[in-house]
Amino acid sequence: MLAPIEHRIAHELGVRPAQVMAAVQLLDEGATVPFIARYRKEVTGGLDDTQLRNLEDRLGYLRELEARRTAILASIEEQGKLTPELQAEILAAETKQRLEDLYLPYKPKRRTKAQIAREAGIEPLALALLDDPMRVPETEAARFLDAEAGFADIKAVLDGARQILMEKFAEDATLLGQLREYLNDHGVVKSSVVEGKENEGAKFRDWFDFAEPITQMPSHRALALLRGRNEGVLNVALVLDSELDPEQLKPGPNPCEQRIAARFGIKDMGRPADKWLNDTVRWAWKIKIFLHLELESMQALRERAEAEAIHVFARNLKDLLLAAPAGAKCTLGIDPGIRTGCKVAVVDATGKLLQTTTIYPHEPRNDWDGSIDILAKICKQFGVQLVAIGNGTASRESDKLVAELMSRHPELKLTRIVVSEAGASVYSASEFAAREFPDLDVSLRGAVSIARRLQDPLAELVKIDPKSIGVGQYQHDVSQSKLARSLDAVVEDCVNAVGVDVNTASIPLLTRISGLNAGLAAHIVGFRDSNGAFNRRSDLKKVPRLGDKTFELAAGFLRVPNGDNPLDASAVHPEAYPLVEKILADIKKGIKDVIGDSRLVRALDPARYIDEKFGLPTVQDILKELEKPGRDPRPEFKTARFTEGIEAVQDLKPGMILEGVVTNVAAFGAFVDIGVHQDGLVHVSCLSTQYVKDPHEVVKAGAVVKVKVLEVDLPRQRISLTLRLDDEAAPARREPATGQGRAPDSRGRRNSPAPRRQEAAPAGGSMAAAFARLKR
Repeated sequence: MLAPIEHRIAHELGVRPAQVMAAVQLLDEGATVPFIARYRKEVTGGLDDTQLRNLEDRLGYLRELEARRTAILASIEEQGKLTPELQAEILAAETKQRLEDLYLPYKPKRRTKAQIAREAGIEPLALALLDDPMRVPETEAARFLDAEAGFADIKAVLDGARQILMEKFAEDATLLGQLREYLNDHGVVKSSVVEGKENEGAKFRDWFDFAEPITQMPSHRALALLRGRNEGVLNVALVLDSELDPEQLKPGPNPCEQRIAARFGIKDMGRPADKWLNDTVRWAWKIKIFLHLELESMQALRERAEAEAIHVFARNLKDLLLAAPAGAKCTLGIDPGIRTGCKVAVVDATGKLLQTTTIYPHEPRNDWDGSIDILAKICKQFGVQLVAIGNGTASRESDKLVAELMSRHPELKLTRIVVSEAGASVYSASEFAAREFPDLDVSLRGAVSIARRLQDPLAELVKIDPKSIGVGQYQHDVSQSKLARSLDAVVEDCVNAVGVDVNTASIPLLTRISGLNAGLAAHIVGFRDSNGAFNRRSDLKKVPRLGDKTFELAAGFLRVPNGDNPLDASAVHPEAYPLVEKILADIKKGIKDVIGDSRLVRALDPARYIDEKFGLPTVQDILKELEKPGRDPRPEFKTARFTEGIEAVQDLKPGMILEGVVTNVAAFGAFVDIGVHQDGLVHVSCLSTQYVKDPHEVVKAGAVVKVKVLEVDLPRQRISLTLRLDDEAAPARREPATGQGRAPDSRGRRNSPAPRRQEAAPAGGSMAAAFARLKR
């Protein structure tokens, strides 16, 4: 009998069952992960958001498993075939796979050849030959002839008996487990080019003759092969390692066929039925069991690869969302363009749109001086402090334009930054953007988004579908529902970790707050528009449909700066205000005297204020908030400076040391924008002088780094970089450009980073090398 669900999860997470049970109860009551992680630490024993997300996922899986177990037991019992032994095996099954293996013989299925043979009374013949190989198959079969049932000759009868045994072998749960384990240890994924697709599928050429053990295949390689198969370029199959290496090939049954024979006591001793039985084993393996296990193994490989790709995307998205904000400063956003001009938008410190225009500094108009004059006038009029330049087409040319603007008008004291515009067009054409700027041209909305994402990346990027932000690896090849669920969880965690100003937050931002949804977020904004800014958190209870439970889940993450109560601008939950009052009464100080006074707060003893409701973790969190109210967990704002004169791939030379921004981190390395409209790749082997298993250990999306150029491949527009600045420039080995470093730019621009991947060629990509590796 299996342990209760909570105990199994506790064992997997390495925590106490009581912690899991408490978290499960809170989740079942409707509490969100951010709320539990932040405000119920005493209840769960301090489980963090990552542990709670894993717990939530595992809880869903195990509850589905239990529901399936109950359904299977009911089905078999209804058939009158549930024995105590079978029931015990079903109750002990730990995975859905094991459960389905046990259910296989009893699972309702369409009428098979084996069932037809059973209905004709041939099963006794099959069992007799299996039990006693001394029987002569042809002689025994003659007693089961039945023309009316479709078994008019001996061959038909023996074929029917064979179908019965093949089905028996293929539905043996213990045997399937053994074969699955062997295939997992000795299975090799082999790919070859589809005849006639050599030229059409040139980007997959490194996979035209490739083999790798299934358990050693990394996520990006598996997804590349599966993509090649889906595009009709590659044949991808699972084979045994013994079938690949000529030295291991031996006449007779393969290791899996031997296991089937051993399971049912089938041998080759020259007895009358031995050959027939061994042929049955071979047919069972090739036609039934292997095809089933191959499909299952390849599906498992895809699921593992997808899980890793989704994990990579989620980590990159988190880093991007929690990137340092430039802050509340008047910002001018430029959406660069050539023929159609550069779209310009100015937003104030709160992100409110002040003015838009279009300038034409580049071809064909070349109104360079006029564009500078327009920008200078706008910057002076609105007191612009920051200039955000999108990194698409004409980005470096526009950066040069702003540099000259700053040179001609130093009195403006401008700071210019090139920012990623991935997903800006998705926002521009979205329903929310249309409601926010109904009279604004779609192209100008992109400039607004570029300006705002510099001020506060999190607040702006939540308006965009996370999948459109473009920091994924093979994001279009994975389960879109699983990807969306994972990314939504990341956005929710990030938004709640930072908190939002309830008086300025947009509907998309409020929607991500614990306990809220799109409808409630719209009600909050509508109430704010009708009644003015919120002065206290408690005023939120006046919002239609926002009840006590929702207020409990959301209030701590909603900030009211400059309100009636200074605590409303902090992460202290309203339910803990009485505890703060107790602390203030104890030290005989007012809240305005204490809040922000680090020296005073650090002198307080947290243990002194523990009571039956609030434990040490909560008291410590409260004191941290009193010390630095509303503190932002995001890092300090920092920008990269692209090297002057390096504006295109052809300007690069091996050995150059440049500054850039990490745009994406994949399993095989990191992509870095160095200002030439094409990201370069720092392979995982070039990230550090030490061995790096996970690139995220060294870099993250949005980080500013210094890199050295190793190699420039102009024909394929590929750039090899290294973070090891003492590395000598040298050719780098690569995998084919079949994956995604950064997703295709949603703006469809010709100079935007296109889908591609560079990676050191896999060790043993060829068949010969695969044999050598398998032997090792």
